[in-house]
Amino acid sequence: EAVSGAQLIAESLRAQSIEYMFGIVGIPVTEIAIAAQAVGIKYVGMRNEQAACYAASAVGYLTGRPGVCLVVSGPGFLHALGGMANATMNCWPLIVIGGSSDRNQETMGAFQEFPQVEAGRLYNKLSVRPSSIEVIPAVIEKAVRTSIYGRPGSCYIDIPGDFVNLQVNKSSVKYVECCLPPPVSTAECSTVSEAASIIAHSKKPLLIIGKGAAYSHAENNIRKLVDLCGLPFLPTPMAKGVVPDNHPNCVAAARSTALQHADVIILLGARLNWILHFGLPPRFQQDVKVIQIDICAEELGNNVRPAAILLGDVNAVTEQLLEEFSKRPLKYPSNSEWWKRLREKISTNEERSKGLALQKLLPMNYYTVFHHIRELIPKDCILVSEGANTMDIGRTMLPNYYPRQRLDAGTFGTMGVGLGFAIAAAMVAKDRTPEKRVVCIEGDSAFGFSGMEVETICRYNLPILIIIINNNGIYTGLDADTWKEMLKFGDPATCVPPVSLLPNSHYEEIMSAFGGKGYFVKTPEELQNALKASITDKQTPSLINVMIDPQSERKKQEFPWLTRSNL
Repeated sequence: EAVSGAQLIAESLRAQSIEYMFGIVGIPVTEIAIAAQAVGIKYVGMRNEQAACYAASAVGYLTGRPGVCLVVSGPGFLHALGGMANATMNCWPLIVIGGSSDRNQETMGAFQEFPQVEAGRLYNKLSVRPSSIEVIPAVIEKAVRTSIYGRPGSCYIDIPGDFVNLQVNKSSVKYVECCLPPPVSTAECSTVSEAASIIAHSKKPLLIIGKGAAYSHAENNIRKLVDLCGLPFLPTPMAKGVVPDNHPNCVAAARSTALQHADVIILLGARLNWILHFGLPPRFQQDVKVIQIDICAEELGNNVRPAAILLGDVNAVTEQLLEEFSKRPLKYPSNSEWWKRLREKISTNEERSKGLALQKLLPMNYYTVFHHIRELIPKDCILVSEGANTMDIGRTMLPNYYPRQRLDAGTFGTMGVGLGFAIAAAMVAKDRTPEKRVVCIEGDSAFGFSGMEVETICRYNLPILIIIINNNGIYTGLDADTWKEMLKFGDPATCVPPVSLLPNSHYEEIMSAFGGKGYFVKTPEELQNALKASITDKQTPSLINVMIDPQSERKKQEFPWLTRSNL
């Protein structure tokens, strides 16, 4: 009995429990998508390979099993590099399958010929081309296994065009079983007790929860640790909700103070990179003791020499710490000077935010808009957020109560991820938690990177709510009158500020064009009405275009997560 390359690829992916594929078909990969659907893999056809690759990577983070991004040769492959890099930087599993030119035309200047395996090495944990059709199942097993074992990341498989329709006899194929689940490793017992003793002696402890903790499903154990020991904690952006943001020990609203004065910091699947200011002064104490818990040995000791290193799975290692603290209980006193200082800072920061949120001026500012969004969106919705000010202020104003339900620009600070992430989250939610809504909050500039994916959302009828916070530009914009004045000076290419976008752009009409519902909003009342209508309608995709003050910015350094230079 004969089997084609395309069928073999689809069957092998299914055998490795792959459920979702995103991509754009064309020569030579169309048959692979058709074969994937035939074996029960869901195929979502996107409008740009970059967005397809972002979507596939988000599936990996949300489910722990990689999504597949399917692309054509040459330019199709190259457009997916952004998603590969973003997945690897965020440590998310991903499989990219790229068609490539026929083997017998190599070096001849074939259609879209490009050294794809070589180019893929820089962005992936593994970049391979099967040497024959017969070994495809083994190569796919290795790619899936590599993407999820150790520190997760992206893997690329190159499929020559002539493999796709070539038939071979099934008896000659090397079939393999599904790879085993990733092994869970624990830290050495001596380092666990050493870490526990450092925590017990600290005067100003701080837990920092990273998205590695979210990925390892460590929420129950971390919640126990926080409650048992009474420790203050700070989530990194995508770790929001591992312990709910409204937990009394969350010190996100006093972030700078917490980082600057802590004497012992426990890193739970978080890295001391730019997001945490490298762990260095003046943002941290010179002699801060860092206890580092990470799955990747090479990460341990980066930028700061740790006081204790616990190599292993965050969930398993947290359980080891819990066992240690059950032998020698630690309850950090809630009336300590440290807690007093943190609580004071939290309340002044929250008052300041509240003041800005309740301003009655029109056009609205970011804080007012987020205040109304927070009041009306479901508590358990999956939040996707990207933009500059939109993402930063949104992070501080919109709470997360559940793990793995905030997706944003991440470690790599990638703009353009929003709609791909939202589509992935909606596909996964449809199968696993159909009652959950996906709310995608975009800056107007961020939306532009992948705005045409609105058609994809409507085609698959995904009831995503997109909210665009529109300030007519990147960081800041111009109002319509200033824009008109500006044009009197000549060609916009020479006189319009590089951060400006066209004022009062009606992005909501893009949604209406494809059959979804669009709302153009200028006042708090209009915003509340649009939000209520969109949330009540659980079947239709909708887009709310919220016009805000083009000069509205975040409060000066209140949440100095990012400075301009590293946006």
